[in-house]
Amino acid sequence: MNNMMAIYRKEVGAYFKSPMAYIFLVFFALFNGYFFSNTFFLFSQSDMRALFNITPMIYLIFVPAVTMGVLAREKSAGTHELMATLPIKNFELVIGKYLSAFTLVLAGLGFTLIHFFTLLAVGTNIDYGGVICGYLGLALVGAFYAAIGTFTSSLTDNQVVAFILAAVFVLGFYLLDKLLIFVPAAFAGPIQFMAVDYHLSNMSRGVVDSRNLVYFGSLIWLFLALTVRGIDMRKWR
Repeated sequence: MNNMMAIYRKEVGAYFKSPMAYIFLVFFALFNGYFFSNTFFLFSQSDMRALFNITPMIYLIFVPAVTMGVLAREKSAGTHELMATLPIKNFELVIGKYLSAFTLVLAGLGFTLIHFFTLLAVGTNIDYGGVICGYLGLALVGAFYAAIGTFTSSLTDNQVVAFILAAVFVLGFYLLDKLLIFVPAAFAGPIQFMAVDYHLSNMSRGVVDSRNLVYFGSLIWLFLALTVRGIDMRKWR
């Protein structure tokens, strides 16, 4: 646990000591603000549902960009060999780095609270339960995508390749329920259940089903376990 927290603090500090973290956060806030303002002023939609629809699309680029260097950076710099000699277990390394990336995702999500306070200022009637559940859903989607990004970053020493792989993975999960019209009816149910948007849409309506939590928890565990397993296998080659 101490090793994990040390890695986490080191990685978070490295993020915020470099300009890249601030660039990512500014662009995330600007894109969210632009699209939310369009729905607010142009289409007269004064609720948080617009934000919950917009943010997952921005995640498709933002989260892979945040996670692309989580492990690939160590491999390209050659420091992964040094890490292998230290008394640090692979799962501690992976979880520490994963949590640091997820922290940056949560920081970006925190910027979107300004839209919530804007709606409060203009006197909009807000479903607080729906807002809390919606933000929980966005946090879980960010955690899931960060797990995918951590996994793809472990596959290569090239950060651009890691970014592309992560973007392809997260886009696939995002589009699953959009492609149901091309799927035989017998497979529609299972494929819909695997779609991120299916679970997020339930939560953004204020409904938190145990199946939603199991879905996100199991897939986060799967991708982190694959990351640890991959590092273990390369270590013994």
